[in-house]
Amino acid sequence: MKFIRKYGYFIGALAIMGVLFYSSAQPYGNQSLVPKIEQLLPNEPFKDFLAMIHFNYAGQEVSIAASGYAKFIEFFIRKGAHFGTYFLMASFWFLGFRGLKTTIKNKAALLAWGLSAGYAMLDEFHQSFTADRTPLIQDVLLDSIGALTGILFIMLILTIIKRRSFK
Repeated sequence: MKFIRKYGYFIGALAIMGVLFYSSAQPYGNQSLVPKIEQLLPNEPFKDFLAMIHFNYAGQEVSIAASGYAKFIEFFIRKGAHFGTYFLMASFWFLGFRGLKTTIKNKAALLAWGLSAGYAMLDEFHQSFTADRTPLIQDVLLDSIGALTGILFIMLILTIIKRRSFK
């Protein structure tokens, strides 16, 4: 129990890295959410509203007109997963480093962000060896922003807790 209390956050971060590594080794066709989206949302809710949204990501137009309703929805789910997994990973790294009784504790945010952003780069590189996958610098940026947001969120929560405990 003491081991989990001391190293649990590190184990969580490493587990996320493992899931990401496995996911990056899967071809897009094995991960496509399009058939499930078409099955779950056959009436294409909010299609008229969503059709007004269009932008470029990695040199490709993202819109219902360009890729269809299901692929458009899938784009946001996949990019949300990028952001969210790196948010969690960096949060775990940060909390783990903060729990150490060393000088590393003072550099927890920088170490957590560096590990997460570095892994984002390695993960995209890993994708370059996977069939039907494209490594994107934009995904590295999205992952890195997710990681930074996670660290800042945890810092905010810890600051609020600390201030309330002084009242």
